[in-house]
Amino acid sequence: MQLNPNAIKALRQKHNWTQQHLADACDVSLRTIQRVEKEGVASKETTMSLSAVFEVRQGELIKLDDTNHLKQDSPEKIRNLYLIVTLSSLLSFGLGMGSVFFFIR
Repeated sequence: MQLNPNAIKALRQKHNWTQQHLADACDVSLRTIQRVEKEGVASKETTMSLSAVFEVRQGELIKLDDTNHLKQDSPEKIRNLYLIVTLSSLLSFGLGMGSVFFFIR
């Protein structure tokens, strides 16, 4: 599972814990904590342990995409989505009406 390494490190530092202290509290190896804080990679079990030890929801530890990148692309992506939905709706309506007229005759 991909976690937010900055969130993990910030929570650890907020509690004034060393990496070893966090590893002991989670019952994982020091190397696991180092990997999570560096790469954000953790098993489901490690994620559950971290959320329990920090007393936060797992969702608060999960890595989210870069919101700045999404904000910059959002208007264009939304327009494209609206265009696709509109065109597919028109196509569906046209096919539906065509089949109604075809079967009525």
